[in-house]
Amino acid sequence: MTSVSGKVDPVVRRITTADIAEALGQGLRDFQALPLYGLAFGALYAFGGIIIVLSLTRFGLVYLTYPLAAGFALIGPFVAIGLYEVSRRRETGQPISLAAIWSTVRSRSEIGWMAFVTLFFFVIWMYQVRLLIALLLGLHASFSSIREFINVVLTTNDGLLFLVIGNLDGAALSLILFSLTVISFPLLLDRDVDFVTAMVTSVRAVVMSPVPMIGWAAVIVVLLIVSSIPYFLGLIVTLPVLGHATWHLYRRVVVPVA
Repeated sequence: MTSVSGKVDPVVRRITTADIAEALGQGLRDFQALPLYGLAFGALYAFGGIIIVLSLTRFGLVYLTYPLAAGFALIGPFVAIGLYEVSRRRETGQPISLAAIWSTVRSRSEIGWMAFVTLFFFVIWMYQVRLLIALLLGLHASFSSIREFINVVLTTNDGLLFLVIGNLDGAALSLILFSLTVISFPLLLDRDVDFVTAMVTSVRAVVMSPVPMIGWAAVIVVLLIVSSIPYFLGLIVTLPVLGHATWHLYRRVVVPVA
């Protein structure tokens, strides 16, 4: 099979839950071996979350903090690009530096398109949350604090309906984006393929090994959401471990070029 660019498509193989566990172990070892890079990218991710929350608070939209934390996992694969490159260079014995990482990422033009896809899903998620609030809680709904918002959501019929529909909607968007990106970014770093081929390969990987892949998605979402609770600070450690692990999972999913 060939891609839209006329090149041979990457070959995908089945994985098991054992591969997920081993990839996590390898990701942890990469983080332990090169902690400063992991902490730097993790801090960048956490800082971005803090800035967004402060902005929401400034404009009286503090009630969007919860959906933001839930949706923040959507852009994790994009932010973790540098971590994939750290693992790739460590694996191949290449020198590792911020300049080298940036040079490689910048040279992969297709990554920009994948970044657009990722950010597009995040924006759609936030707009859908605002639409659901308007439809179910009132067109001009406004809450002075996150506590007031949670109280309305948990103690009213409309609030509970918002919670159910919102979570189902978020789960659907997350699953779609996960399927499109779980190995897309590592693949674009590793090979000269277009972003459409990368997304198709990623979806094929999920379809071929649905149980392990969905399990991996659940691990990512739970860890990122839990890590986001203490002002996103837990992401400083969680993101790098997951990022490095994603690279090793990619290595297990896609057959290396002979």
